[in-house]
Amino acid sequence: MTDASGQIRLASAHQQVVASVGGVGGSGIVASENLSPGQDSVSKMGVSPPPSKTPAKRSPKDYIFGKAIGEGSFSTVYLAKYIHSGKEFAIKVCDKRHIIREKKTEYIKREKEVLNLLASVPRLTAPFFVKLDCTFQDSNRLYFVLSYAKNGELLHHIEKVGSLDVPCTQFYSAEVLHALEHLHSLGIIHRDLKPENILLNEDMHILITDFGSAKILSPDDEKEVEAECSDDVDTDSSNGVDEENGAARRARKRRNSFVGTAQYVSPELLTDKPVSRCSDLWALGCLIYQMVAGLPPFRSRSEYQIFQKILKLEYEYPDGFSPVAKDLVEKLLVIDSKQRLGSKDDLTGEHGGYHSIRSHPFYEGTNFDTLHCSSPPKMYPFLPKTSEHGEMRSDYSVPDNLEPGLDDRQLTRLLGLDLQDATPVATVPVATSPPPVTPVKKKSTAGIVSGRTGIGELLWGLPKETVEDVEARRRRKMEAQLCEAKWHPFVEGKLIVKQGLLDKRKGLFARRRMFMLTLGPHLFYVDPVAMVLKGEIPWSQELKVEPKNFKIFFVHTPNRTYYLEDPEGYALEWCQAIQDMWTYTYGILPPVNSDMSSNPSSSGAS
Repeated sequence: MTDASGQIRLASAHQQVVASVGGVGGSGIVASENLSPGQDSVSKMGVSPPPSKTPAKRSPKDYIFGKAIGEGSFSTVYLAKYIHSGKEFAIKVCDKRHIIREKKTEYIKREKEVLNLLASVPRLTAPFFVKLDCTFQDSNRLYFVLSYAKNGELLHHIEKVGSLDVPCTQFYSAEVLHALEHLHSLGIIHRDLKPENILLNEDMHILITDFGSAKILSPDDEKEVEAECSDDVDTDSSNGVDEENGAARRARKRRNSFVGTAQYVSPELLTDKPVSRCSDLWALGCLIYQMVAGLPPFRSRSEYQIFQKILKLEYEYPDGFSPVAKDLVEKLLVIDSKQRLGSKDDLTGEHGGYHSIRSHPFYEGTNFDTLHCSSPPKMYPFLPKTSEHGEMRSDYSVPDNLEPGLDDRQLTRLLGLDLQDATPVATVPVATSPPPVTPVKKKSTAGIVSGRTGIGELLWGLPKETVEDVEARRRRKMEAQLCEAKWHPFVEGKLIVKQGLLDKRKGLFARRRMFMLTLGPHLFYVDPVAMVLKGEIPWSQELKVEPKNFKIFFVHTPNRTYYLEDPEGYALEWCQAIQDMWTYTYGILPPVNSDMSSNPSSSGAS
């Protein structure tokens, strides 16, 4: 192929992309003049054409582009501000050459068509979709100007708190269900419903996005689903020859290939079954499971193994999983799509909807028609009730009228044990608050820790000690650490001031890790079996520690809450050690040792 012929083919493909994904019609949506060829596809869907007066063209120069807030396989999403109004939008920028090379024209066209259809036939009680404001293009790129979801992906919030409590899961899964009712009533199947594609607006209501994998059902598609049901009935009473012929017939007429994300894909999309709205109901079951448990139900190291687990319905519920949520998930994660809860519901008409799902006890008391104007529940770290302890939902908010520090009196208050004196203590400036001191408690930890002493003497030293005394103590501690040598390779040469085995939970799933608090500060955690460094809890001035009882405590960071459990019951000592390190790193050194307070950096705070 010569360069000239190659350029001709590229130009032809470029025109095809423009013709396919060009204009945006529909009421209430601004259409760019240079994208008008795409209006025909909108008209075929029954969407009203734009008004006769052509709106002014838009271009990238009408927007101030900020940071990238998302990235796909052939697009990047930027936060941008419209210069004429100051309004913020999320602009999806697609590279034309990449679309042509990867043959993604249909994905772009499909997303535009779905967004137009949703804008043309809105449902006031289900405004749970991103909205397309306008589209435009230049010589190299296509631009989709979308509503901006200020609070990002639902996945981020699930990961931050570990798992959502039942009221939170009820609310957000109800919004997803109501959105699916509207989507499916229009004949649209999302096919890639997952926490990454569920965004949260500034009011913390959901906005479903990413319709590139969606399918708009035609009358032929509906007939194919009905024919599939008939084939299954005949197969049950037929011989092996009929079964073989039926399978061959289904294979010939199969038009859907695998789309979506492995963890949430329905079993019919992995076989020769036709696509139906029940595929989204399967994804809803996976979503509810993940909200409650913190991880998706089907997990493995490879997509192939995930697919095998899906086809075998191989998953398990962790301890503490809500029984009523479990019942709903089991009714949605059903291999036979025709037996899934909601599969037989009628979505047509004014009162159509997934009434069999709505009436499940999990949604008792939920008014689906007022969700959009309700205040969403706050997302908190949550530990369900178990046989050992009751509910320990964390409504973490630090009051301003309490004394800083984490001494015995503060721990008593935090654990709710101070029954006689409930009066808040007076505020004391941080500069005059001495560091909390933990009494020495000699207790071995299975040969790992020889003694559990407070770390204050390694940070500030004892009264009347000099900087040289503290440095000498640290050198002796480091020499002992080097002699043992088991954990030293994982801490980047830092001095370990406290270590111990903790159960690190992600949602309701727990893994035992060796945690090491070091100068720096750092809080590393290692897999004690594989002897592999798994990570560290990031330190910042916003880090907070919250004890829940003698075994369980939370470490709050800006992007995540770490839920930790000490099986030996020393959670309070961990809280105090972390608080000591925070005070040493970010606070003002107490005036107890005047020789040391003059030179904090020499004490190893760096």
